[in-house]
Amino acid sequence: MLTSRLKYLVLAVLLQTSITAWATDNPTSPKESETRQYTFSWQFADASQLSPRGGTTKGPAVTLSTRPTSAWQQLQEPGLTKREKDRRAILAMAGPYRTSFDFIETVGFVLDYEAQAPYQSWATEYVYVVADKPEFVSLQHILVMTFLDKNNQPSEPIVVKHWRQDWHYEASTLNTYNANNTWQREERSRTSVKGLWRQAVYQVDDSPRYQAIGEWQHYGNYSSWQSEETWRPLPRREFSVRNDYDVLIGTNRHTIYPTGWVQEEENLKVVLDTSATGNIAKSILAREIGLARYERIDGHDWTAGDTYWSQTAPFWALARDIWEEILEQKSPLSIAKTVNQKPLFTIMFKLANSTTKTRPFNKADVRQLIQAELAKFTN
Repeated sequence: MLTSRLKYLVLAVLLQTSITAWATDNPTSPKESETRQYTFSWQFADASQLSPRGGTTKGPAVTLSTRPTSAWQQLQEPGLTKREKDRRAILAMAGPYRTSFDFIETVGFVLDYEAQAPYQSWATEYVYVVADKPEFVSLQHILVMTFLDKNNQPSEPIVVKHWRQDWHYEASTLNTYNANNTWQREERSRTSVKGLWRQAVYQVDDSPRYQAIGEWQHYGNYSSWQSEETWRPLPRREFSVRNDYDVLIGTNRHTIYPTGWVQEEENLKVVLDTSATGNIAKSILAREIGLARYERIDGHDWTAGDTYWSQTAPFWALARDIWEEILEQKSPLSIAKTVNQKPLFTIMFKLANSTTKTRPFNKADVRQLIQAELAKFTN
């Protein structure tokens, strides 16, 4: 059994370094003693320098789903309007998954560029539907992880609130990232967003990450949404280990298929010219491609995640509302990375746990607590 202190330490490591479970049903998957390598990498570089970093822990075997989901079948129903078909494609991302994350730099653009170790990690993750309306869908990702020790004995599950994605139909307002942990409100014309969906991605503490507009396309055996190019802050897998660039400029593609979905990324790693007025790219270090596979699984025990989300949902609903108020009131909005050497997510996670342990849940008091903490981080 894990002590409460050990639970918190494991949780912190998960969030700071994105180490996630090695959960697989493949009997030929690599053993701990074997070198983990990419299918493609930098062939003439020292292989020992390019072994993937990231998650190396193991989890119990999982069972992949082999039948089309009910959400996929609903997406295939005839006679749907384009907007309704789009909405059902978004909803098809909800559910239970084994998730894998792969990122690798493919091109270096500076003279002294050295190939960087790619990133690889795994997780077991449930995507919950927070809101489902004709023109708005909100999905919350929750990690529910069980680790195997050296004797192949499973730990108790570790639950971590992960990222959130909100989808708005024909939204003409965006909060765009401007670098230096600052976001700026941007207005688009109504005609420019006609028939399009805005995806807004939020951090684990519900602070903003990036927003982009794109169009869903539907084919016989898959549906896909392609984003426009957007600026975005460095992800945790990067800022926890490097500080040689300032911003990612990237695109996303979400593809839904009968038993899961895939998020593909293409990112430029950009160094900004701090001497210039405004945010101007001084140089581009490299191009990176990323692939996150969400493979639907059967029979996994999500009880711990269900319990966490049902208990803390009132807290996070208030947090989302307060963040929306802040984003509407402040433009540009700057968010401090730490206050008193503490990152925001640790404070919000503690508040979520402490304020939802007792009932009744006092919304007014908790709202004041959240507002007080966010006021320390926002400007």
